[in-house]
Amino acid sequence: MTINHASTLSVDYFTSYLKLIMKAREFSLEEAIFYMKNNFFKDNIYLYGEETSKHFNQAIQLLKKEGDLNGKN
Repeated sequence: MTINHASTLSVDYFTSYLKLIMKAREFSLEEAIFYMKNNFFKDNIYLYGEETSKHFNQAIQLLKKEGDLNGKN
């Protein structure tokens, strides 16, 4: 996915991206989070700004909640 460094990435962007990684690589959510932090954020969660970091964490919480609702812990 192309990243525009001038804009804030949305919660929807990260939700979709994490789901794509989980499906394509057959990763759990935790594995996808680790992958994103290392490869997307280059081990710097604030690489794209504080708001983008906040949206990434919100997307994680939404996906965790979805997993709980679907019986996946």
